[in-house]
Amino acid sequence: MTKFGKNALTALSAIAVSAMASTAVSAATLAEIQESGTIRIAVANEIPYGYVDPTGAALGAGPDVAKAIMEKLGVDNIEWVTTNFSSLIPGLQADRFDMVAAEMAIRPDRCTQVLFSQPNTSYGEGLLVAEGNPKGIHAYTDFAENPDLKVAIMAGADQLDMMQELGVSEANLVTIAANADAISTVSTGRADAYAATSLTASGLADQGKGVEVASDFSDPVIGGVPVRSWGGFTFASGNEELRDAVNGALAEFKATPEWSETLMGYGFTQSDVDGSGTKTTEELCAAE
Repeated sequence: MTKFGKNALTALSAIAVSAMASTAVSAATLAEIQESGTIRIAVANEIPYGYVDPTGAALGAGPDVAKAIMEKLGVDNIEWVTTNFSSLIPGLQADRFDMVAAEMAIRPDRCTQVLFSQPNTSYGEGLLVAEGNPKGIHAYTDFAENPDLKVAIMAGADQLDMMQELGVSEANLVTIAANADAISTVSTGRADAYAATSLTASGLADQGKGVEVASDFSDPVIGGVPVRSWGGFTFASGNEELRDAVNGALAEFKATPEWSETLMGYGFTQSDVDGSGTKTTEELCAAE
């Protein structure tokens, strides 16, 4: 028989829970990161934006630029975290990492949940289709006009909002967890196409058999404006000091030839490189 009564045990449990909460991992401040020399950065294993290769090396437009930024900030060690795209914002909010280098599109709804750096990249849309494009798919609007066509989208990605804006029925949508599932989803006929950015579609077409990028693709037009996205680094709300430091280092790096060479080495065009500077985060967060 324990000498502690029920009330005492309850009190001890409450103290233990309180202690655990007080020691929970939280998003590190700039000062803490620089003092420890380590930052936790997440990617969504999405080529060419941010991914970890079979050797464990982090690659892509986001990670490569992030490495240059951290060098400027005096941070020697990066702990790379891989997660599903849909888990990036929740992961920041839960303090599982300090920064995201997935070139996540800067959008008003996301700006209310997390902080974004100034844009690092700009990119358009595309479609991955079965080899030979037997269904003759060339635009996102095809899925609204033909109820027999199904399009795959990645959970949490911008393409869901685009399809909804274009009037594509929910019955025509197939949700997948990661880009890696797109090739089999399309090649086996579970969906007739996969909607993604042009770079993602091209990268997947290069990797898999039985698929290709839809030719003569027509950019989606929403609200009278052709769709283009601007991607940036992402931080937890309240971590402005880290965001501002990254912005300063990013501006310096973008002024060097190494920045454009890095992006173009991953398939971004000169137009993409030039386009990254045509919008500010403030404009993108305020856009309707």
